[in-house]
Amino acid sequence: MLWGSVGSQAASPVIGAEHTRNLRQLDYAPMLLEYHAQTVGEGRQFFTYPRRNLNFREEFRYDRKKALISFGTDSSHSYAIAASPILGIDYRGSEAMNDTIWPAFDGGLYLRGYADSLDFDLDARIYAESHTAGGSDGDKRKPKSFDGEVFDVQHEDRGGVDYVSYARYRAHLGFNYAFARIQLARDVLHWGPGYYNNLAMNQFALPYNMVTLDVVFGPLRIFSAYADLRVNSWSYSKENLNDRNMYAHRYEVALGDLTLGMSELQILYNENKPWLFTPVVPLFIEKGNYTERVNNGALAFDANYRLFRMLRLYGEFFLDDMESPYAVYENKYSNNRWAGMLGMQFAHNTHIASRPLQVGSIAEIARVEPYTYCHYDTASAQMAHLGAPLGNPNGPNSLAIDWTLYAQSREFFLGLHNKWLWKGEDYGSSLNDPYKTVEKRFIHGAPLAYTIAPSLSYQGRYAAFMGELTFGDAAGVYLRTTLMW
Repeated sequence: MLWGSVGSQAASPVIGAEHTRNLRQLDYAPMLLEYHAQTVGEGRQFFTYPRRNLNFREEFRYDRKKALISFGTDSSHSYAIAASPILGIDYRGSEAMNDTIWPAFDGGLYLRGYADSLDFDLDARIYAESHTAGGSDGDKRKPKSFDGEVFDVQHEDRGGVDYVSYARYRAHLGFNYAFARIQLARDVLHWGPGYYNNLAMNQFALPYNMVTLDVVFGPLRIFSAYADLRVNSWSYSKENLNDRNMYAHRYEVALGDLTLGMSELQILYNENKPWLFTPVVPLFIEKGNYTERVNNGALAFDANYRLFRMLRLYGEFFLDDMESPYAVYENKYSNNRWAGMLGMQFAHNTHIASRPLQVGSIAEIARVEPYTYCHYDTASAQMAHLGAPLGNPNGPNSLAIDWTLYAQSREFFLGLHNKWLWKGEDYGSSLNDPYKTVEKRFIHGAPLAYTIAPSLSYQGRYAAFMGELTFGDAAGVYLRTTLMW
């Protein structure tokens, strides 16, 4: 349980990515506070998510007491299950979507539990929303998906109201044996010490189905993953009859205050090679054994160093392709595709009038070269799922600076996120731009998009409220109330 928290987080068998678009529970920014705990802590720092929550059973004992339904036994074959219904109502408005979503309801069930060495959780919801875009008043705008996944527009022609409906879920089913965990899941991978701008695997990708193997030998972690990806951003597209398969490995060494990591991934289009799941198979070498036209690979290195139990300094370098090391340094042509990120986090735990307080700041800068994550054709082996990058959410030909100040005191969280973004408009700025060898122009003439977003969250035992206001070049508002018991 996080320092100073009120214990209202629902227990989960994994520590994983944040649910920023949907499937919100009572907590607001669990990943940010997980990084906060790593910064002020003394233990080994691992940055591979989702990973096993070693405190799950301990947290579950408290969590099941407030669940609506729970049962279990501590016999020789121990098991326990808890179920909590969730209800939520949202108000969302965004200039980028040119739409207002109100009212927006969601309802579902969060299940979690274990049986001997097996643990699991499932968060499943049904959503119903009313959109101002495309309404019955003759508005010609089409409703857009807030979370980037598929939805259905229900047309009521007999005096009713048009509305949007869809269902979402994330789930984990893991088997644990000593130093190893094998898992089936629907989630996203988040690898590396960054929060906003990780380059290889990022929590702001759209969720996908996966199989993972997590092996830990003291300070060494080896993580292998397979994921089933979608080719087109529209799930119903016939292009999604084609297969896009991802294999990825992460090797991480946590040496006290220093953590070093290497991530590698390979995307296969209309091919599948299960051998690539083997953790000891180096994908950046094995890639040469397959047809170049239908496979795409990348390699990333990251480092994190903790100082004085209050500061983390970190960085990541991502290499998509290169002609030669000198050509990367010269950085003139598009067949040298790479990205870089630097960041720092300050974190401190204190008290005000005997009330625990966590305060901190996190800042990152990320540069993604043109054509990074792209491939030969418009719908083949891009490093993307449903039209969104697996890595940095700003995509190719972008420069981003993120800076957030935050504080949490028991039930209350307060944050202020500043973002400066330059997104190129030349060829090579879109994931679907086919790769070609040309002289590249990094964010040439790109306008600055600046936003500032204050946020406030109240997290109680059975209810939570969260509000986000975005001012600047992509103004928006997001208000949510959640009930969970």
